[in-house]
Amino acid sequence: MKTPLFIASSVIGLLLGLDNYLYAYGLAYLPVSTSSLIVGTQLAFNAIFAFFMVKQKFTPFSINAVVLLTIGCGVLASHADGDRPAHVTYKQYVIGFLMTLIAAILYGFILPLVELTYKKARQEITYTLVLEIQMVMSLAASCFCLVGMIIDGDFKVIATEAREFKIGGSMFYYTLIVIIGIIWQGFLVGAIGIVFCASSLASGVLVSVLLPVTEVLAVACFREKFKADKGVALLLSLWGFVSYFYGEIKSGKKVLENTQSPETELPPLPVNDSTV
Repeated sequence: MKTPLFIASSVIGLLLGLDNYLYAYGLAYLPVSTSSLIVGTQLAFNAIFAFFMVKQKFTPFSINAVVLLTIGCGVLASHADGDRPAHVTYKQYVIGFLMTLIAAILYGFILPLVELTYKKARQEITYTLVLEIQMVMSLAASCFCLVGMIIDGDFKVIATEAREFKIGGSMFYYTLIVIIGIIWQGFLVGAIGIVFCASSLASGVLVSVLLPVTEVLAVACFREKFKADKGVALLLSLWGFVSYFYGEIKSGKKVLENTQSPETELPPLPVNDSTV
């Protein structure tokens, strides 16, 4: 990895650390289902940034997906106080909503920024180099979080938090942290790997596909309320996903048809005009 690429990866990693902080802050005041629906709007911001930064080409299907996801977020915003947890004030709820929305905007910016870094890098981008970029990004994001935790004194309360953990005690608490860290590393490798193999927009769509799974698990595990506004937002999101993937399948078939050339005909045999 050359120096310019290392610097770019470090800057993206710091932005990723800030994005993680914003998302975690918002999640502290929002139900899981609501925060996941808001995060699902990152695809709209992803599309906008990809259009201006990497000249992403759009189809009617991808535009439809972006519009539907944006409307879904608007439906949630119009009923912002409807699913506020009992221990959260209205001010905290609004702050959490805005923080999560900013996190979605920032993540929508990060993926096209990674694709732009690939395009502008003055060296060949291989999958091995993609893994190196991911490692530098993760280290920079971890340093961002560690510095904040040291300044705020968070390490002093981890032991207390582990002892008071209600499910499985302190051992399960630390084990869960390690498992979550491993899962998120796998997620990041996959996300920037899709940017390398396809595009930042495709990566954003695949990230957003997890939305219905999160919705179902939040209701099943945490007994969260699933009101009509969330149902409408979820339906719009699913409609947007289906629209995007249908458009991608059609575009892929069209490209495949254009690349399949007809069988090359053999040239005619030369005519022998000589007489016997």
